[in-house]
Amino acid sequence: MSTVKTSKNAAYTGLFAAVAASSCCIPPVIALIAGVGGSASALSWMESFRPYLIGIAVIAIGYAWYDYLKPKKAEDCCEVDAKPKWFQTKGFLIGITLFAAISISFPYYAHIFYLDNKKEVLIVNQSNIHTINFDIKGMTCASCEEHVNHEVNKLDGIVTSKVSYENGNAIIEFDQTKTNETEIEKAINSTGYKVTDKKQTN
Repeated sequence: MSTVKTSKNAAYTGLFAAVAASSCCIPPVIALIAGVGGSASALSWMESFRPYLIGIAVIAIGYAWYDYLKPKKAEDCCEVDAKPKWFQTKGFLIGITLFAAISISFPYYAHIFYLDNKKEVLIVNQSNIHTINFDIKGMTCASCEEHVNHEVNKLDGIVTSKVSYENGNAIIEFDQTKTNETEIEKAINSTGYKVTDKKQTN
């Protein structure tokens, strides 16, 4: 296999690995935009492979840069006048590197895609306010948290919604005269993540 082809394959491998590294977090945003919440957790199983995929991306793109920057052999010098193919240019490598970096860091800025849809809730009677802890399966990153928060806050009567992918739960405070735990559970399940247990905390 030629050096040029190896370098090109390394760049594409790095790009694919970078996108795959965040594939657990990208679907919730796509699901939000497309309005197909149930598919949000489809690739959550990829989360455990994220560190390895990031490593592959860094090594592969690093090799592509090494191959581009290393001194050319004497026999390659006669081809200096030939116009390089687009995947042999510095611009191509810069583009691949930037896109890979944006893909890898996606979980850290995904929250910007979720508009704040919290509503002001006027509490008439404090005894109507209930808090329930929902255990949720399938969340892997902050993007998952935002997706669940977004869906829950569409309901009337939600006072606070605190979702944690690290704890695998959502603590929802709501006015029982305006909504109920069944509706909240449906909203959570509509994202593709599943409520596995729930308990009242007050």
